[in-house]
Amino acid sequence: MKKVFFTLILSSFILSCSGNKSESTKDLITSKNLEGLKSHKEKKLKAFNALKNELKQINDAIIDLDPSEKLPLISMLEIKPENFDHYVEIQANVKTRNNVLLYPEYTGTLKAVYAQEGQKVKKGKLLAMIDDAGLKNQLEQLEIQAELSKTIFDRTQRLWDQNIGSEIQLLQAKTNYNSQLKSIAQLKKQLNRTKIYAPFSGTIDEIIANTGANMMPGQTPVMRIVNLSDMYAEADVPERYLSQIKRGTTAFVNIPMLNIELETNVRQTGTFINPVNRSFRVETPLENTSEMIMPNLNCKLKINDYSNPSALMIPLGLIKENANGQKYVYKLIPEDKKQVFRTQQAFVELGKKSFDKVEVLSGIEIGDLIVEEGATIVEDNQRVKNIQ
Repeated sequence: MKKVFFTLILSSFILSCSGNKSESTKDLITSKNLEGLKSHKEKKLKAFNALKNELKQINDAIIDLDPSEKLPLISMLEIKPENFDHYVEIQANVKTRNNVLLYPEYTGTLKAVYAQEGQKVKKGKLLAMIDDAGLKNQLEQLEIQAELSKTIFDRTQRLWDQNIGSEIQLLQAKTNYNSQLKSIAQLKKQLNRTKIYAPFSGTIDEIIANTGANMMPGQTPVMRIVNLSDMYAEADVPERYLSQIKRGTTAFVNIPMLNIELETNVRQTGTFINPVNRSFRVETPLENTSEMIMPNLNCKLKINDYSNPSALMIPLGLIKENANGQKYVYKLIPEDKKQVFRTQQAFVELGKKSFDKVEVLSGIEIGDLIVEEGATIVEDNQRVKNIQ
């Protein structure tokens, strides 16, 4: 019955429009009367909208009078405030400052290596030694000469105290003794440069040079030592986030290869904008008690750049868009009958997204009811029934 009414009324409207078209629309188009066409269009739209509203009234009346007529079934969502934390995701790398190659400070042959790969060592432990090429023997000779010079100096000093001998003899003995002490100190420094010590506590990751190899300072590494306890993630963050990301900002680090995600915070932000990619450096510490996290692992850094403790969040799938690009949802206005509502189009302003939800900045309020399931089949100003 309802379809018959729709068909009759719509046919009447079309026929009336067709009749007018032959009498006036065609003439307006032929005469190229722009203002007349615009006015004619407005009249037709008003007539169409009036007919549309009349059809809705008829449909509502039929639904009320005919028990066999059924309202579209929907489910509704009540708008409630919730905490919302948005995170910017950036590609990052795992690093540590305690990951170094150890080079000799003295030219010569690698005499001995006192560590093995995988061995944990303490800071200051002797790890390797370069052949001193006779420096130790030279030091022993100098120490013997220094002892003799000290004896001569002490004797000369006692004689001088007894007014025996000349001042020149005393000064010569003192100078000779002090000179040999300086030579001993310099030779000890040279000898110490033949030894390679652990600069920090860590693990010997790799032995690079073999015993007997010729070593050159700064050119031929002996071994690599790594400390996995002070790890951090480092990333280049676009400059547009400069005002949102500070020291102490909450962050998460996801390491896909290890299938783990760690909660952390921003430990350091750069004070320099890279002119090439317009970014600044960010560093976040990583807890690595299991020592599974290693340098140069790829990771994803998620940094909190926005928070709202009372955000109005709705699923992205409920957002519709018209031909003008305006975003909207369908609000539900209660009617007299239980669980019967009328839809009302509500244009909304959207904020940041998080997974499958988006924050609504305006257009809806706390306590509003909107169409959830069934949003794709309803239209504005339509009666619907909520399924409990």
